[in-house]
Amino acid sequence: MFGMKSKKEKLQAKYEKLLREAYELSTVDRKKSDEKTAEADAIQKQLDAMD
Repeated sequence: MFGMKSKKEKLQAKYEKLLREAYELSTVDRKKSDEKTAEADAIQKQLDAMD
């Protein structure tokens, strides 16, 4: 069972990935950057609900 990630850890990793992608897109395509940020915000709300 070692090495298995919890649901919270998976969501946290996805959240960080989306923020990274949003930052990279911010100089190229603002609309896609905003969409990634919105997805990240939705995941952050799920993480907050778990606490």
